[in-house]
Parts: sequence; C-alpha cells; structure tokens
Amino acid sequence: MRKRVYSAMRPTGKLHLGHLVGALSNWKEFQEKYDCVFGVADWHALMGEYENSKTLKENTVEMVIDWLACGLDPEKAIFSVQSQVPEHLELQMMFSCLTPLGWLERNPTYKEQLREITTRDLQTYGFLGYPVLQAADILLYKANAVPIGEDQLPHLELTREIGRRFNHIFKTEFFADCDAILTQTPRLLGLDGRKMSKSYQNAINLSDSPDEIKTKVKGMFTDPKRLRLKDVGHPYECNVHSYFSIFAPEKKDQVREWCVNAQKGCTECKMILAEALVEYLRPITERREKFAKDRSKVWDILEEGRKKASVIARQTMSEVKQIVF
Repeated sequence: MRKRVYSAMRPTGKLHLGHLVGALSNWKEFQEKYDCVFGVADWHALMGEYENSKTLKENTVEMVIDWLACGLDPEKAIFSVQSQVPEHLELQMMFSCLTPLGWLERNPTYKEQLREITTRDLQTYGFLGYPVLQAADILLYKANAVPIGEDQLPHLELTREIGRRFNHIFKTEFFADCDAILTQTPRLLGLDGRKMSKSYQNAINLSDSPDEIKTKVKGMFTDPKRLRLKDVGHPYECNVHSYFSIFAPEKKDQVREWCVNAQKGCTECKMILAEALVEYLRPITERREKFAKDRSKVWDILEEGRKKASVIARQTMSEVKQIVF
C-alpha cells in the first residue's frame, strides 16, 4: 500500500510564485507516488480572517483553479474543503479536551504572529488552538507523512505529541506517528527583497496576466550597489539573478556575465526576466483560463473530493468514538 500524504493551504488570497516553487511543484510529484489528500483549510483561514469571512468562498475556488492549472489532478488525489467534512471539528474537539494549554502557549509561531500581525486581533481561543485543528486534519486521514520545511518540524512534533497523548490516555495505539517529508524549497524573495507575501503586495501571482507580470518585474529590487550601467554588478546579491536561477536556469550564467562585466543594465535584465517568466508560466496561464471559464466544474470536483474524504473521516471518527466512549 502507498503512503497517505496530507497537505493543505489556507484560502486567504491569490497564490503566487512562492506557492508554486514551495508547495505546488512538490504536490504534483507526490500525487504520482502517494495517496494524497490536498486540503482547502478554510477553518484555519477563518481563525485569522474572521472579519473578512465573505472572501473565503471566492478564494477557495480561485485557489483550486490554480491547483488545476499547475497540474494537480483530482483523479490522482483528493481535493477536500475542510469545512465540508465536519469530522475535522469533531476530532479537534476530542483533541482539545486533552491538549495541555501550556503546549499551545509555548508554540513559537503563535507568539511570533501575535507580535508581528497588528492589523487583526488574534488573541482568540480559536487562534490559540490552531495546532489542535492542524493535528486533527492530519490524524483524521491517518496520514503517514506530511510535506514540510525544516522550520515547520516543531508543528509536526506537536501533532505527534497530541496523538501520543490520546493513545496514552485511552490505552490504545490508534494514532501512529506521522513522518515529515522534508521539502527543498528554492530561496525566492518578494519583488522588494522581503519575504514574498500578499500582505506586502510584493508577489507575482499565478493569475497575473503577461502585462501585469512585466509591470511588476519592472519595479523589482535589484543590486543596491550598482547605480550606473558602467558599475560592476554583484549577481549573488541581486534578487533578479535569483529568479533567473529558478525560472530560467539556462540563462543564469549568461546573466551573471552581463552583470559582473557591466554589459547590460538592470532595466534591460529585468525585461529579459519578465519575458522568461511569462514563458515559464504560459502553460499554467492557458490551463487557468480554461478552468476559470467553468467554475461549476471546480465545485463538482470539490464535491467529489468531499465524498471521498468523508468516507475516510467517518471511519476514523467511528473508531475514535468506540475507543473514547
């Protein structure tokens, strides 16, 4: 039997190049090797975006259109909307009864986001319990593995601890430890050199038109030490060069030569990058246009996914209730 892999995204806005290289490219490979459940984590999104909840439905369909455009296949993986499978919250309730409060309060991501996100009130019961729902998401499907970066290992360990605590309290071995599939994510910063984020408005979205891509790249942050065309450049300090390394690696060495020998200016280099990005994204853009014309088909895909996910989820909760009650 193939391993089951669970991974999810929050529908909080448009997907961008960071999502493509950091997650979707890996998901496309995983669907060929594993039994995958790809989740639309709308309950998780609501925990931070509860004041903007009306956007979640539209964001959900837009996000799944991006998935399909990037090559994810509902015939090879289950696409499931979290809120459409009520067992997510049932298992979360069970886990919340036995998860020590201190585990949640020590969560480094929780403390970091309370410090950094000042535009929304995140000091809520739901946001504190984010990791409990995350554990329920994974263990509901008895996932064998979850794709994550090294920085997310503490989150997965908390899921393991919650599963182990359940087993200990109810004297069972029902929940097995879930392994990490450590993913290698290329270093991709936003257009301004900061972390790529929709809140910073520094991302190229998968839904951007060629003209939008060119406009955004034109304003991209480059080598701060190169002020004039005749100045020698520093390609490894230039964000534009890093984009060539990922999206047009065949041009990377040539771009480096242009830069260190002051053969082309940054403006010209950015226009070459823009054309390369448009070409790289062309297959995604074309598929996206096709799926965007038939949104009812996207909801049909999610309904089929709900049915498949519910079969697994109901079985898990039936067994959990037999253990507990």
